Amino acid sequence: MKGIFIAGTDTGVGKTIIAGCLAKYLLGKGCDVITQKWAQSGCRAGFSPDIVGHLKIMGKDESYIRDCLDEVCPYKFKAPVSPHLAACLENKTIYPRKIIESFKTLSRSHEFVIVEGIGGVMVPLNKKVLLIDLLRESGLPVLIAAQNKLGAINHTLLTIEALRARKINILGIVFNNPEREDSLVLADNPRIVGALSKENIFGVLPWIKNQEKLYQAFIPIARKVFKKL
Repeated sequence: MKGIFIAGTDTGVGKTIIAGCLAKYLLGKGCDVITQKWAQSGCRAGFSPDIVGHLKIMGKDESYIRDCLDEVCPYKFKAPVSPHLAACLENKTIYPRKIIESFKTLSRSHEFVIVEGIGGVMVPLNKKVLLIDLLRESGLPVLIAAQNKLGAINHTLLTIEALRARKINILGIVFNNPEREDSLVLADNPRIVGALSKENIFGVLPWIKNQEKLYQAFIPIARKVFKKL
């Protein structure tokens, strides 16, 4: 089994777009691929909005995951807050073992599993376990998604340091451009992060509203990521 974890430097940095685009690329390569979200907050309709986002980019509908709904997103909560708090508000507990078992189940029935992270890597799942602890246990290599904005240098380098401290394999980094940002910042962030960290900078995903054009812009990045898998 092969898989990858899309780790964000923060919430709202483009993990869903990158996960969906990578899944679409692998589908085009003839790969049996599925995406997963270990815990999702803000589920108003009882279905993970991030998984819906992946499927939309992949050109699939909910029937694609009908037989594995519980494994695709083992924990869903209504409140749009950190998963540990969302679980607490519903008098529930996130059990890491359930997440690992759901991942193993998907890995047995699919050739490739793309896991989208939850906010940043240090997000707590409960009072004892951080997301990064579960990531280390999974053994998945990591693709870092960073929003290309002011502050991204610090967020990205801290994410790298946390992953390295736990000996988690980092494949590289994708920068995702916001709708508006100073062009000097956009150009400098990937350059300085690459120079300081020596990690692979797979590319910068431009701000494009049209989904198909955005995917076409992602293809050169996907090729580089694919070679590292």
